[in-house]
Amino acid sequence: MNSILDQSKALYKLEAYQCKLVAGHDGGRNLVYICSKDENKYILRISALNDRTEEDYWAETEFVHYLAQNGAPVADVMPSANGRFVEQIETEGRWCYVCLFAYAKGMLISDNGYRYREGASLGEYFYNTGKSLGRIHKLSKQYSPVHHRPDYFDKYNADYINRLIPEQYDELKKAIAERLDQFRALPIEPEGYGLVHFDFSDGNYHIDMDTGEITAFDFDNCINCWYMFDLANLWIHGEGWFRNEPNPTKRMEYMQLYFDTILKGYRSETDVDESLLEKLPLFIDMILVENIVDEFEVCAREGEEVDAEDIEDAAECLINHIPYAGIGE
Repeated sequence: MNSILDQSKALYKLEAYQCKLVAGHDGGRNLVYICSKDENKYILRISALNDRTEEDYWAETEFVHYLAQNGAPVADVMPSANGRFVEQIETEGRWCYVCLFAYAKGMLISDNGYRYREGASLGEYFYNTGKSLGRIHKLSKQYSPVHHRPDYFDKYNADYINRLIPEQYDELKKAIAERLDQFRALPIEPEGYGLVHFDFSDGNYHIDMDTGEITAFDFDNCINCWYMFDLANLWIHGEGWFRNEPNPTKRMEYMQLYFDTILKGYRSETDVDESLLEKLPLFIDMILVENIVDEFEVCAREGEEVDAEDIEDAAECLINHIPYAGIGE
């Protein structure tokens, strides 16, 4: 990959920069480098899986640049020496797609031991998280793209699920098919449906530990979907703050307080479709479906079989209609 890295550095005039490969995570799709020189820092992304089209990359970067230029808290995409947001490099008969992004100010909360900034409450953090997402969604509702990302059902449909998931998971496939029917009954209207991050969580934004400001990045999975998907994803990721509370009633109370604070921040930027908000449990199921599909896709890429334990909890919730993360009785 050195030759690809060298070509990528030349395209973005990064020859004098030190480029450090970021350790990949399970299911990671890209090679990601932190490129540093003095006080300047960028993120160089090289994508070589060929599961995205050039149009997909142009649509992603166009959206990110639009958000950044209009005041959203996102790490902007940077043009190459050719003035392009997406560059192609051919290697071994296939194309790699290369993009450069500004480095998001701050740090991952996980890199700070899941400690928020000193002297500030978690309530501030939760509010700012919702506010940041609300700003992104507000701008998405006004967005008229030149390049287009897929719609939810372009990927999440019965034909694809049946090809992806083996027959031994018959009950799970039936449960997912049932949810897909319910998703199709949801209204697709501009106030509730548009281009979303699709992975908005604390692994994909940095926090400025001086101010509490949040800067989002990694729009690689962005897709046209219901805005509630991103909010439901925050519900699921909030569960970790309270999982050690042994009293289920108190745990649910904490979860609701957390999500109410998220919504307060979100509503400071844009409205929530109340009829869709009432269907939060269904959107949480949508997250579970996405997580399961992702697990099967990653294993398929690696030529491995899915470890049933990795999807056990999500599958059980879908099959047996068990509310996830504290919703329900």
